[in-house]
Amino acid sequence: MENIQIKTAALQFESVIGNVEANHKKLLGLLDKNVKGRSFDLLVLPEVWTVGWECSKFINSAEEVSNSRTINLLSDIAKKYSSYILGGSFIEKDGTHYYNTCPVISPEGKLIAKYRKNHLFSYYGCNEGSYVSSGENPVMVNIKCFKTGITICYDIRFPEIYRAYRKAGADLIVNMAAWPLGRKQHWLALTRARAVENQVFFIALTQSGLLADGSYNLGHSLIYDYNGDILDEITDGDGLIFANISTEKMYEFRNKCTVLNDIHKNYEVKVC
Repeated sequence: MENIQIKTAALQFESVIGNVEANHKKLLGLLDKNVKGRSFDLLVLPEVWTVGWECSKFINSAEEVSNSRTINLLSDIAKKYSSYILGGSFIEKDGTHYYNTCPVISPEGKLIAKYRKNHLFSYYGCNEGSYVSSGENPVMVNIKCFKTGITICYDIRFPEIYRAYRKAGADLIVNMAAWPLGRKQHWLALTRARAVENQVFFIALTQSGLLADGSYNLGHSLIYDYNGDILDEITDGDGLIFANISTEKMYEFRNKCTVLNDIHKNYEVKVC
């Protein structure tokens, strides 16, 4: 099988709560500061970076896809860096419904796909499900022949969606989040587990910085390989992480350890 290689980058940063224009400017400034001549085939951004994690601010920041200043900005960035972009997420307005949506932009600046967050977090004082609707299905995109599955934040707690991606042929899965500092152990355990159990490369990207209620985003983003080893990470603040990934060794590993072949068709529990 042909060895496929891509260069990945993920940008961690703190959003300005409720200020789309300020976050657009911040994104451009951070890219100018951190890219420094390095090239990449895929750039990943955090969840709700346009508005920050403050659910009450979501609706006022919402944009229709057909007239989205965020998508227009990401289109310009994609063309500038000749890169695909998984645009984190923005709040999408579609008729009377709102979604936490990840746009996928091609190097030519075209919107080629979008993923609407499937699982909405409404616990510990958060009420995401009161403001936005859930998406209906996973979305996998082809990034230079690298099959890439898309997830957002709370999706990480549902291994079923990751297994579905793997069964559909995923080589890379991405989770873009605004993850709280108080649940650091969960983030590190769950993201590594999704890489290991599905034998895929995994980009786990979360926002950093202060939230409106005085708590903090975790700000610990990582790129894992199919064995759960860390290829790059950033533990706090703003910055880019990079990793060159390829399929050759991953497929060799999968051929030696064919765990998916051992999945049973039925796991009916016998209660004794």
